[in-house]
This record gives sequence, structure tokens and C-alpha cells, in this order.
Amino acid sequence: MRFDVITLFPELVESLLESGIPRRASESQAIELHCWNPRNYSTDKHRTVDDRPYGGGPGMLMKADCLLDSIDAVKAENAPNTAKVIYLSPQGKRLDQAAVETLANESSLTLICGRYEGIDERVIELAVDEELSIGDYVLSGGELGAMVLIDAVSRLLPNVLGHQDSAQQDSFSDGLLDCPHYTRPALVNALAVPNVLLSGNHAKIAQWRKQQALGRTQQRRPDLLKKKRLSQEDQSLLTKYLEEHSK
Repeated sequence: MRFDVITLFPELVESLLESGIPRRASESQAIELHCWNPRNYSTDKHRTVDDRPYGGGPGMLMKADCLLDSIDAVKAENAPNTAKVIYLSPQGKRLDQAAVETLANESSLTLICGRYEGIDERVIELAVDEELSIGDYVLSGGELGAMVLIDAVSRLLPNVLGHQDSAQQDSFSDGLLDCPHYTRPALVNALAVPNVLLSGNHAKIAQWRKQQALGRTQQRRPDLLKKKRLSQEDQSLLTKYLEEHSK
């Protein structure tokens, strides 16, 4: 998958590929990352990319011309292929796992990183396909949001993770939080690994993990369970979990 990121701080975005899963994805050519600086498309000698907003108010806005020219340059390099254009914005739809899974089916994405008080609205009207937000808070710019999106999408691409089932077992992959996990040693400060995980009974282990995921989701993110239709078995597992943890 190809990511084209329009940003005033390309070095920040490119640092994502220096370690971890994104680095592995890049080295295996599962992803390509290209950064485009709007200053290179500014038309004045000062390479101006921002200006005061019409109507007054605090702060500055990123100008439409340099952003639209940046987007056109990305499209020209990608032609005849087209990429979905996404603006990272606090006003956007919340980026969740379902949205990430949808984006992972794209062949390329163009990400616009705003700065200052945002970007000229006409860029959104003329060139943006979707606005996305990583949370209900404000950052200094869209770069961190773009990096979060790239990381989340990259781990879903074929052969990026070390185990083919890792992504499917992550939190939110089935609408639930993840279950607790344990590794050696079996005893840490008098806290032991649950016996079921040592039993070797894979059916019981799977059932325990599902019950823990249901229970954790109910306790920590009940809003997620409201969106999920539980089977009779799931409801029974959840009821038993809540009974055990209410004592």
C-alpha cells in the first residue's frame, strides 16, 4: 500500500519507519511512504503556506492554493491510479478498527496534515474524500493522526505481523476489548497464571478468553457491547463473569 502524506513536517512522519511494525512493513515493501511539503508549492519568495482567516479571529489557516497543488502533484505521480484523500481533523469521523479495516483494502491513501487553526474549507470541498479524527482532543497538527492511521492500517496488511492471527486477536477486531495475557514465569509476586491457561485444553482456553474479553468490555467500554449482538452462549459467559467479579 502507498501512503502519500502532505505535511509541513515530513521528517516527523518519516520517523515512523525507523522502528517497529511500520519499519518491518516498509522493508518488506508492504507499504510505501512519500511525503509532500506544501511549501514546495507556494508561489511567493517566502514560501508562505498560511494566512489570516477572513472574518477575523485568532490564529492562521493553511492556504488553499499550496494544498490543492500538493494534492494535484500526488495525483499526477500516482496516475492513472487514484487514491482516497483523507484530511486528519478534530471535526472528522472517529477512526475505529472497522474504519481501519476498510482503509486496509485501499491500494493507496493520500493524507493531509493540517496545522495552525486548520485548512481553508475549500480544500475540503474540492479535494477531500473523508475527514477522520483519532480522538476528541486537539493536537498541534495532523501528523500524529496520520502516523496513527498508517501504523493501524499497516499491521493489517498481509505478512506484516509475525503471526497471521495476531491482528484478528487484537482489541476491537471483533468489537470487544482483548482478554488478559500471561507469559513465564507462572508466579509473579504471589500472582499465578490462571489454571485454565496451563491445562492444555484449547477449547476451554478459547472459552475463557472469550469470557474475559466480554467481561472486560462490559466493565471498561460498555458502549461497545451495546453495539454488538451477543449470542446466547456469549450472554451466558458474560453473566457468569459478572457474577464471579461481583463477589
